[in-house]
Amino acid sequence: MSTKPIIEVIDLRKVYHMGGVDVAALRGVNLTVHPGEFLAVLGPSGSGKSTLFHIIGGLTPPTSGRAQIDGKDLAAMSDAERTNLRKRTVGFVFQRFNLLPTLTALENIQIARHIAGLNTKQDNSLDDIIHILGIEHRLHHKPYALSGGEQQRVAIARAIVNHPPILLADEPTGNLDSENSRIVLDTLKQLNQRMKQTILMITHNPEAAAYSAHRIVRMRDGHIVEE
Repeated sequence: MSTKPIIEVIDLRKVYHMGGVDVAALRGVNLTVHPGEFLAVLGPSGSGKSTLFHIIGGLTPPTSGRAQIDGKDLAAMSDAERTNLRKRTVGFVFQRFNLLPTLTALENIQIARHIAGLNTKQDNSLDDIIHILGIEHRLHHKPYALSGGEQQRVAIARAIVNHPPILLADEPTGNLDSENSRIVLDTLKQLNQRMKQTILMITHNPEAAAYSAHRIVRMRDGHIVEE
């Protein structure tokens, strides 16, 4: 495992202004993730873990401190550079699957390549991804015909089809039953082990964190309280 961090968070703080009141979501968070790690950030609702996720993904700016991807400070990037980061460097998986209902599973996967300006032809690497995710037989079905677990696996395939070095997963099993949760977590473990995907997973579920991650960081009240 490389000694150079692929994700580095330094004294990160985020304050939201809500109805004339300042609410501190992050209170000086420091975190390092190395290439190939599978890190779970565990905490209850309101602990700051989703805010951390959004800042690392370049979706929202910090109030102060730095979030760096592969040594590059996200706050120093232009909007265009952050958009390109989200297309090429970071893949996102959310609790809601966010599949386009009028497209098939394969079309939902390919649209990510189209948006990134890449060739949408199915190549060998996409075949490998589809095989690891176990969705070969569901590619031509639309989301309404897929189970929750299958929809989430399609969403994961869409997130990694451009081979981003980082996968950010926000409560990826939050809408799934225990069996489908295990399948999705097994899928993430395979991506980490076989494709060396760096994964940062946000979860409130200690069993999900313990089942899949190399390392667990616990958050509470905007702080990392245990690692």
